[in-house]
Amino acid sequence: MTSPWTLDELTEQELDLQFDRFDNDTAWELGSQLVAAARAAGLPVVVAIHRNGQRLFHAALPGTSADNDAWVERKARVVARFGHSSFLIGERCRAKGSTFEETMRLDQDTYAAHGGSFPVTVRGVGVVGSVTVSGLPQVEDHRFVVAQLTEYSRLAKSTHSM
Repeated sequence: MTSPWTLDELTEQELDLQFDRFDNDTAWELGSQLVAAARAAGLPVVVAIHRNGQRLFHAALPGTSADNDAWVERKARVVARFGHSSFLIGERCRAKGSTFEETMRLDQDTYAAHGGSFPVTVRGVGVVGSVTVSGLPQVEDHRFVVAQLTEYSRLAKSTHSM
């Protein structure tokens, strides 16, 4: 698997896609947007949004299973532990000629540095949670989350602040 993004580009995504605030209503709006976009594209994904250890949003679309829920949790734990997207963390390890599992020596049943979980960062506060998708190949999971956060940011500029 070759990443379509450099490490710098993945880092830049995180700097660009930050929120001014993130509350339960924000999680609902963002989660609903992800579900609508996934439905429109016929994507079999699970969408989950966490803040400060609490799951604020969860939806499982047709074609998903409990395995996708487990992947969501494992990827979200990577974001919670490292403060960066699960894909960026995995790519950093691969760039060093290793794997996340070899480098970090963490339980594979607990952590998965595969694409699809992105940090929810509040400007001036830091990472407060994650938005996670599972059901597609990891590059596509990451691409979908980033595209939807980008769209949410664009819409937020015209209606409210992100």
